[in-house]
Formats: sequence, structure tokens, C-alpha cells
Amino acid sequence: MSPRPDQTEAQTHPPATPADDLGFDLPPPAKFSKTRIVATVLVAAGVLGAAFVAAYLPRRSARTDLEEEVKTTQGSALRVDVIAPKILSSDRALLLPGSIRPLQETVMYPRVSGYARKWLVDIGDKVKQDQVLAEIETPELDMELAQAQAQLAQAQAGLQQAQATRDLSKSLLDRSKQLVPEGVATQQELDQRQGQANIDAASVTVAQATIRAQQANIQRLRNLKAFAKLTAPFAGTITSRTIEIGALVSAGNGTPLFSIAATDPVRVFVAVPQDVAPSVKLNAPARVTLREFAGQPFEGTIVRTSGALDPVTRTMNTQVNVPNPDGKLLIGMYAEVSLTLPTPHKIFEVPATALYSDSQGLRIAVVTPENKIHFVPITIERDTGATLHISTGIDENVRVVKLASAELTEGTAVEVLVPPPPPS
Repeated sequence: MSPRPDQTEAQTHPPATPADDLGFDLPPPAKFSKTRIVATVLVAAGVLGAAFVAAYLPRRSARTDLEEEVKTTQGSALRVDVIAPKILSSDRALLLPGSIRPLQETVMYPRVSGYARKWLVDIGDKVKQDQVLAEIETPELDMELAQAQAQLAQAQAGLQQAQATRDLSKSLLDRSKQLVPEGVATQQELDQRQGQANIDAASVTVAQATIRAQQANIQRLRNLKAFAKLTAPFAGTITSRTIEIGALVSAGNGTPLFSIAATDPVRVFVAVPQDVAPSVKLNAPARVTLREFAGQPFEGTIVRTSGALDPVTRTMNTQVNVPNPDGKLLIGMYAEVSLTLPTPHKIFEVPATALYSDSQGLRIAVVTPENKIHFVPITIERDTGATLHISTGIDENVRVVKLASAELTEGTAVEVLVPPPPPS
């Protein structure tokens, strides 16, 4: 039995699956020959080979050139830029803080007890030496003085009495000496009169000593009475007053009555650092400036130094005297003192970029006459930021490497760069 037509079609064209149902018919697959496949492979290989040649060969050439350059660089010396140290001025200018103090200053205390009768000056007054500042009423001292004078008069009367008694005893002794040989007076009576004459002579000596003691006491009281007038010990300015009229004044109680200061000239004290302290010379000039008098410097003179360094600050106290006739400079003011002092050694200036600071300390690299690197330790006097002031380690004849580099080591051979000529 032969199949039906619909079965034959089904066998010729199998049923379509969902994946093959694209809505259109695909073209039949292409058929490649072996020759075409070989040609395609050869073309691709040629393209890859050309790309390899274009990328690898230039890189290899560049690497070869770099290796040659490195070999050349390693075979030649490093190039460095050097500079000669600059010698700074032997004089060093210092600007130091200072404090203004009076030439003389004292606090006046009472020497006698009593009551303030009056005061004659007040703060700010200019006074002369020995000028009376205040008067003190001393009633108790006046009574002591009167009593001492009376005791002196009594002692003087006692001296006269003792002298009269001594003269009488001497006369009786002389008479007894005449009567004993005649037998009118006994030897015992003569001895008694001799002893009494000696006693009366000693009484005169005692009376004389009593008078001298009373005179000394009177003089002491008179001296104390003189302190009832308080006088200025020197010419100056009254800086404080605590005495008031009628106030009780006691000698030795620690309460001052006046303070006085001599302010022409004034003293300005400055602390000079150890490194320049040996260079401070007496009678050297100094300039004092204050913010309150901008643009108006005051000229002074170094008059004395302490001659020793403070063990804590390592500075030397130095006194500068400044004339102050008009009293512009007030006691206690802050000032700045400008000193120009010679340094005891040379100071050299080099760029701060030349400094090596590591575990071996502070060093700089110098180029030896054989054009080799040598490191020298240094002492920095001052660091300004851009430059270094060096006091030890170098001199003006060395060649200092301007830029510190880790590539430089001790003994490294270098080539010194020649600076370009200055423009014409």
C-alpha cells in the first residue's frame, strides 16, 4: 500500500520546533574549499607577524639604547653644583630684650616712733639730696632727751661732790704724814686716811665716767631726734608715699613711708648670650628702642657686666646706661637693646639645602681637590631658613655641594659643574 500524500510531505519535511520557527527560511550553509581555508590562515599569520615586528622591534631597540646609556652613566662621574662659603661680617648685630631700672632706688622707713606731723612731698615730685620729705612728732623721745639732760646735770653735780671729798681726804692724809713722826698720830690713823683718800679719788673717776655715759646717751637721743625729719638720701623722684598726717609711726615695723628713685640716667639690663658674652666691652655703644617711641632711638653705653654667666640661662647680665633728662624713660618699661659685638671666630654662610642631618649628626658634603666627596661635621651658629650660619667645620677655601643628595657617599667621584658665564 502506498503512503498518502500528506505522510510523504511529513517525511520529506520534519515538523518545525519552536527554536527553528524564525518566520523565514535560512539560506543553505556555504561550502568552503580546502584551498580557501589555507589562504585565510596564511593571511592571518602574516597580519600577526607584521604586528609583532611593528611592536617588539622598536621596544627592543629602545631598551638596548637605555642599557647603553646606563652603562655610560655608570662609567662617568656624578655631576654636582658647588659653592664657596660666604664669610659674614666679623661684627654680629644683636637685638635683645631689656628692662629699664633706675640708677638708684630706695625705700625709706622711719627710724623713730611717733606721729606724722606733716608730709612735704608726694609721688612724682622731684627732690634734691637732703631735702625734707616729712616731719614726725616724737613726744616720748623728747621726754627721754629731757630726762637724759637732767641726769647729766646730776652727774656733773656728783662729780663736783666727789672732787671736793677727794681734796679733803688728800689734805687729811698729808697732815697725818706730818704728825706720825712727832708721835701725835699713830701709824694706824695714817693707813686709814691713805685708804680713804684712794676711795675718794676713785669716786671722782666714777663720776667722770657717769658724765661721759650721760653725754653719749644725750647724743644718741639727739641723733634719733634728727630722724624726726625725714630727708632724701639722693636727688630723684618720689615714686610712692604711704605716710598720712596723724598716723602712728613705729620704728622697725617694716612699713615704708616713701620710695625714691634716681632716673637720670636710667639703667637698662640685658641678658647677653654665652656665644658673644666674651665680646662685650665696657664703654661700647648701645641703642635702646621702645614701641612707645617708634622711630626715636635712645643712645646708651655699656658701663658694667656681671662677669659671670647665669647657670640656668647661660647669659651674662649687662648694664647699659641711657641719659634720661626729660624723664621719658619710665621705670619698669620693656625695651629692646641693639648691640653690635665682634664674634670671636669666623662665621660662614651656606645654603640650607646643603645640610645632611642623620644619625651621624649635622654634616655637609665638600668636594676635595681630587674631586671626591668628603663629609665634614659642622656647628650651626644660626638657621635663617634659607641659609645656615656655620661656626666650625669649614673655611672659605672649601667647595660645598649646594644640594644634598642620597646618591653622594664618602669618596664618590664627582664632576663639578662649571657655572655659566654672567650675561654681558
